[in-house]
Amino acid sequence: MGRKRRIRVLVVDDSAVVRATMEAILSSAPDIEVIGVAADPFLAANKIRDRVPDVITLDVDMPRMDGITFLRKIMSQHPIPVVVCSALTQEGAQTTMKAFEYGAVEVIAKPQLGTKQFLEESSARIQDAVRAAASARIELLGRSVRKPVEPKRSADAVIPKRRVQAIECTTDKVVAIGASTGGTEAIRTLLASIPADGPTILIVQHMPREFTRHFAQRLDDVCRIHVKEAEQGDMVLSGRVLIAPGDRHMVLRRNGDRYRVELLDGPLVCRHRPSVDVLFRSVAQCAGQNAVGVLLTGMGDDGASGLLEMREAGARTIAQDEATSVVFGMPAEAIRRSAAESVLGLPKIAEHVLELCTRNR
Repeated sequence: MGRKRRIRVLVVDDSAVVRATMEAILSSAPDIEVIGVAADPFLAANKIRDRVPDVITLDVDMPRMDGITFLRKIMSQHPIPVVVCSALTQEGAQTTMKAFEYGAVEVIAKPQLGTKQFLEESSARIQDAVRAAASARIELLGRSVRKPVEPKRSADAVIPKRRVQAIECTTDKVVAIGASTGGTEAIRTLLASIPADGPTILIVQHMPREFTRHFAQRLDDVCRIHVKEAEQGDMVLSGRVLIAPGDRHMVLRRNGDRYRVELLDGPLVCRHRPSVDVLFRSVAQCAGQNAVGVLLTGMGDDGASGLLEMREAGARTIAQDEATSVVFGMPAEAIRRSAAESVLGLPKIAEHVLELCTRNR
């Protein structure tokens, strides 16, 4: 058998330093090949005519044409998976949230030449984002998932595993949702069907810091239920959705018959911070059979172990099906491990969650 062809990437950024850094990061991965760099969308278009990449990494703020306009043109004329690369600023995050609406597969933070740890973590995230984009199911391209992501650490690195104690004093339901590639639109679709007085919902969406706050604001604008980025000590209440902030793990804690969330630093778990496995483990330990776990579209296997722990603790568990997943990696791994009690298409998940939250066990 011949060697598998590497993922061909075109890097588009007006900063020569960022172009060089991105090229070095991506080229260091054995399965990725940078076939060109471009300082603006016009130069990028010329390069695409000569050689079509599998993935484009795209800056937002560029001369002559901004990245969002270029993204819209690509997706309408010649769909190619695009990873938007944006600075970690409030303005950048606000603008970049539009990228998901226009067809971006992933959004990542620009690599910063700071600490060694930041650059190493940034490198892993950038490489994984490109792999996820190359594997994404963009309907016109007929792509499908092929390449799993190997985890580096389990949830043990953040929250120790222990025997789940019987849950007393409360029957309040806690819904925990995890997602990665393709998850922003999947979460929006799911939450749009939840009423204003719906169950409490905790969400981990793999996304850099700054972006999660604007993601939560965007959801709050279009959903009936209240959505906010989680803050340390936030109470877990009906009619409220809490989204884990980028770069912080979110865990559920019990305080008598009430719940709250705690935000933790710590290492990447399954290459991510926040990690779905960390959230799901804490929900299994604190809420047990009073919880519902949902694992949506995403690359890799973050959340599969945690969903199994939730099911073993008596929670009801759901995985998104392959037909409606942009990337079927995370749900597929949960199904393989028998962590998912139900496998449903995205349009049916909200209805089933509401049914489980109102049904007497």
